[in-house]
Amino acid sequence: MKFINKLAGALFIMTLLVTAGAQAETLRLLTWGSYAPEDVVQRFEAKYPDIKVEVTFSNNEEMIAKLRATGGAGYDLAQPSHDRIHAAHLEYNIYKPMDLSKINTDAMEPSLLAGVKANTTIDGEVYAVPHQWGTSGLMADITKAPELKSWADLCDPMYKGKTSMRLKRTILLGTAFAMGEDPFAAYADLDKYQMILDSAVEKLIACKDNIKAYWKGGDDLSAMMLSGEIIASETWDSTAYRLYGQNPNIVFVPPETGALAWIDTFALPRKGEADEAAYKWINFVLESENVTAMSASSGAVGAVKGGLDLLPPDKKAAVNAAFTAEDIENLQFFANIPPGIEDMEGKALEKIKAATGN
Repeated sequence: MKFINKLAGALFIMTLLVTAGAQAETLRLLTWGSYAPEDVVQRFEAKYPDIKVEVTFSNNEEMIAKLRATGGAGYDLAQPSHDRIHAAHLEYNIYKPMDLSKINTDAMEPSLLAGVKANTTIDGEVYAVPHQWGTSGLMADITKAPELKSWADLCDPMYKGKTSMRLKRTILLGTAFAMGEDPFAAYADLDKYQMILDSAVEKLIACKDNIKAYWKGGDDLSAMMLSGEIIASETWDSTAYRLYGQNPNIVFVPPETGALAWIDTFALPRKGEADEAAYKWINFVLESENVTAMSASSGAVGAVKGGLDLLPPDKKAAVNAAFTAEDIENLQFFANIPPGIEDMEGKALEKIKAATGN
């Protein structure tokens, strides 16, 4: 009898250990700073108590660097932008194909799903699906800069000392469009693209006296706009939407050549160990309640059917103040970045920084 009791006790302990092991599965997210709000994580873990969510905040460049360093290990679900997958995977082999049958793609906005699939299909396999989308463009206090409509207007002498921009690739691309060029089409001809960059560098260096300060993050940009130190800037739309809630004179302005549009995605790192948990997270954040919570956190629009309608009321008002239907039709979606392009852009930006002391 003692033997039987000991055996039963051992089996009970083994059962506890197995159960604990099952409950210890971790979903390791590699994502943007606002894409895993605590309330959404808590609801997910309540629905799936056998999954613990571990979040690492990052950005496009860091995501690629982290996954490249490990060969796609260390994370189970990543969220690169739609233009940062194709070339990065071909060069570094860091992702694996997705099983679309395990994702509720019927909930996704068809045009955004089709766009991401077109950008991330390699040898017939799809490597990403859309999560949220947004744009980069201009922001202005319309009581002080009512005529602002072009990237080039940031350098108009009438706004001397009253504008801002971030020295990243977005301002290079926006300046190229303002010059009448199509930088994305020029990706296929690196000599032409270099000529476009050289011209953009020249214009942006000449613009330095217009710039009150070059912003590096949303907080410093917001502070300058709210204080009135600047009246216009290059910006992410989400920053402008937040400020609109504090001052309705500050609005996002889609440039006349089209706001630059991005789609942040879901992609599976090649050596991820929790694919099923990753699919559960994807489907969970496609649910309406969670789409709204994500948009409230990030300021971006969910890539689902009716995503605009699922925005929180304050964000919806800001979007409606910024975009017409024609502006939406005029969006310029970022194109896949071929190898070598970012190095060229990096050198161009270094020239501007050297000439402006930044």
